[in-house]
Amino acid sequence: MEVRPGYKQTEVGVIPEDWEVARLGDLATIRDGTHQTPKYVPDGIPFYSVEHVTSGDFTRTKFISIKEHRFLTRSYKIERGDILMTRIGSIGDCRLIDWDVHASFYVSLALLKVYAASAAFISQYSHSKAFKSEVELRSLPSATPKKINLGPISDIRVPLPPLPEQNAIAASLNDVDALVDGLTRLIAKKRDLKQAAMQQLLTGQTRLPGFHGEWEVKRLGDVVDADPDNLGAETHPNFAFNYVALEDVDRGVLRSHTERVFASAPSRARRTLSCGDVLVSTVRPNLQSHLLFAGGAGNWVCSTGFCVVRCRGGVTNPAFIFNHLFGGDIIRQIDALLTGSNYPAINSGDVQALTIPLPDFAEQTAIAAVLSDMDAELAALEARRDKTRALKQAMMQELLTGRTRLV
Repeated sequence: MEVRPGYKQTEVGVIPEDWEVARLGDLATIRDGTHQTPKYVPDGIPFYSVEHVTSGDFTRTKFISIKEHRFLTRSYKIERGDILMTRIGSIGDCRLIDWDVHASFYVSLALLKVYAASAAFISQYSHSKAFKSEVELRSLPSATPKKINLGPISDIRVPLPPLPEQNAIAASLNDVDALVDGLTRLIAKKRDLKQAAMQQLLTGQTRLPGFHGEWEVKRLGDVVDADPDNLGAETHPNFAFNYVALEDVDRGVLRSHTERVFASAPSRARRTLSCGDVLVSTVRPNLQSHLLFAGGAGNWVCSTGFCVVRCRGGVTNPAFIFNHLFGGDIIRQIDALLTGSNYPAINSGDVQALTIPLPDFAEQTAIAAVLSDMDAELAALEARRDKTRALKQAMMQELLTGRTRLV
């Protein structure tokens, strides 16, 4: 393949002529944490491990004593500007320490003290596919859990632009990260607001304008129809349908489905669906894999691991019932059913026995509309965050390879 002018072919691919390829070990001093499990104390010095780097949450840690921390950091310690990298279990995840830190860390992490490059640039490069591929390539092939030693970490190759360009690239990508983080915080705030609104509206503690009627506590089975339609043995073997399994649903979102014919479909593929049905997960219901089915082209069938709730016209509103499944009262009722059980499951009879406070149909519909508007706002924010993350990936591909230059 012909290399365009101003670029050169290297072991890490085509990069600008004024870039270099460097070993990570020539850019940073690399150490690991203590190999001994420390003695934890109720309060003291934070102790970091893999889960803190992978989650990005360094606030929920175990603690060690000041005395043990001083012993563990007698040769080196974590400082602002360092990078922590996971090297056992989940390998290759990196986090730039951009705050004043007073902590120790475990052997499952590597500490990178970058001295010959921009730490922010190295941190951003660590999120690239090229870096992840090298980590996998250099990890121990037979180790369980996965592991990469310090020597192979040092041998990871990094395409390195001049320092001013490193800083410019890191600043641009950090700006996008800040936007993603801001959207994530806003989404969390909006979710909390919706949960509070559900608590108020679904229990009648707060009434919408114009509604004053009394509410009644009803058994779900008295106001809906459970599992109304099912495929029987007489179903034609070539009957084709879209199948929704338990794993296809994630807290109200239909992530996927499969196309099936009855003759070769799973034995659990039996409950037929109509638009507006509420799918209540009866297997591990604490995971809340419930769904308000929006319909779709063709025939749709779900697993018998769901109880299909079909609302009665003019009596119950599907969105109102669906939102109740994520409310505190229903969650507590389901948790009570699971208490003492060896297998976390309920059945359709249990679903029908659940009780909910129920206003008249008009108020149900109004409450459902308010909550649906909040869901739409959340969905729009999540879509914006997903697009921003995709933009970040595209920018990384351009900037970290030198295809697009900032300096």
